[in-house]
Amino acid sequence: MNWHTALGFNPKKHSFRTELIAGMTTFLTMSYILAVNPDILQAAGMDKGAVFTATALSSALATILLAFLAKLPFAQAPSMGINAFFAFTLVQGMGYSWEAALAAVFIEGIIFILLTVFNIREKIVNCIPISLRFAISAGIGMFIAFIGLKNAGIIVSHPATFVTLGKFTGPALLASIGIIISGVLVVRNVKGGLFYGIAICTIIGIPMGVTVLPDHFSPVSMPQSLSPTFLKLDFAPLLSPDMILTIFALVFMDIFNTIGTLIGAAAKTDMMDENGNVIHIKQAMMADAVGTSLGAMLGTSTVTTYVESASGIAEGGRTGLTAFFVGVFFLIALFFSPLFLLVPSAATTGALVLVGVFMLDAIKNIDLTDISEAMPSFITMITMVLTYSIAEGMVLGMLSYVLVKLLSGKLKDISITLCILSVLFVLRYIFM
Repeated sequence: MNWHTALGFNPKKHSFRTELIAGMTTFLTMSYILAVNPDILQAAGMDKGAVFTATALSSALATILLAFLAKLPFAQAPSMGINAFFAFTLVQGMGYSWEAALAAVFIEGIIFILLTVFNIREKIVNCIPISLRFAISAGIGMFIAFIGLKNAGIIVSHPATFVTLGKFTGPALLASIGIIISGVLVVRNVKGGLFYGIAICTIIGIPMGVTVLPDHFSPVSMPQSLSPTFLKLDFAPLLSPDMILTIFALVFMDIFNTIGTLIGAAAKTDMMDENGNVIHIKQAMMADAVGTSLGAMLGTSTVTTYVESASGIAEGGRTGLTAFFVGVFFLIALFFSPLFLLVPSAATTGALVLVGVFMLDAIKNIDLTDISEAMPSFITMITMVLTYSIAEGMVLGMLSYVLVKLLSGKLKDISITLCILSVLFVLRYIFM
C-alpha cells in the first residue's frame, strides 16, 4: 500500500489536482484561526507567539492524523467558541489559571477518547434535546461576535445600561470596515474571504496606527518557541466541583461540534452510507479526541473538526489527501508567524462577526412555534451573551427545558439523563 492509498485516494476515481485545490481552499477558509486564536488566548495570559505555534502545529498534526485514520477531507484546528470559553469563562470568569484550563482540556480529550472507543458518545448526545443543540451552536456564535465587538471597542461598558456603543476610535473604525469587507467577500463567494478580510484590515491598519510594524520586520522566521506553553498543565484544581462540571461541558461542546460538522459537511456526498451515516465517523472522532489532548500539551484550547471543511468538499475534495494537504499548509504557516502575529485584534473582528452569522444558521432548525422548545432555546442563547459564559447558557437552557416540560405535563420529552444532570446543576448553584 502506498501513501496515497492509505489516505483513501484512488487515481481511477479521484484527481490529485482536485484534492490539492480542495486542501488549499479549506486552509484559506479556516486560516483566520492562526490570527484569531492567539489573540483570544492572549486574553487568558498566554504567550501569543507560543499559542500561534501550538495552534498551527496541533491543527497540522490532528488534521494529518484524521487524513490517515478516517480517510476523509476534513480539517481540524482549535475550536472557535471553545477558545472563547477557555479564555473568558474558565480563566477570566471563574478565576482558574490558564495552566489549569489546559489541564481541563487535556482531560476532556482523554474522556473523548474513551467515549469514542466504547461507543458511548451517541448516548451522551441523545440526552440533550435537539432544539438545545441548535441553540447552543447559535448562542456560541452570538457570544463570539460579541467578543469581537467588545475587543474592538465598538461595544463598551456603561454604568447605566451595562453596554453601549463605543466611540469610533481607530480600532473601532478598522473593525467596522473589517465587518463590511468580510461580509462582502463572503457574499461574493470569495474562497478564503475571512482570511483575506483579516489581511486587508491589517494593511489598512498600518496608516491608521492600529497595526504596529516592528523595527526590521521580516515576514518569514523560524517558528515561535513553544516553551512558554508546552506541557504547562496544572492538574491540582481539577477536583473542584466547578471544574468537573466544566470538563463535562467541554466534552459536550466538542462532541456536538464534531458530529454536527461531520454530518452537515458530508451530506449528499459519497461520504455518507445508505443509512445517512458518515463513513469512518468513529475514526474521525478519535482523531478529534487525540488532537484535543495533543493540543493541550502543546498549549492551545480544544481542537475540533472545522465546518469550513465544507468549502474544500465543495471544490471536489473527497479523500484524506485533501486533509493531508491542509495539514501541510499549516506546517508551512509555522514559518510565517511574524505576519500572523502582526494582526491587531480589530482586524479579526470581521471574522468573528461572520463566524457568528454562520453559526446563527442553526436557529432555523428550532421549532419556534412550540414555546416549550423555543423558550429554553432562547434562554440558552441570550444568557450565553448576557452572563458572558457559554457554560452558564448551556446550564440555564437545560434547566429551563426540564422545568417547562415537567410543569407542562410533557414528561416524554425529558430523558432520565437530562433530569439527573438538572439536579446536579441545581446543586451547583446552591453550593457555589
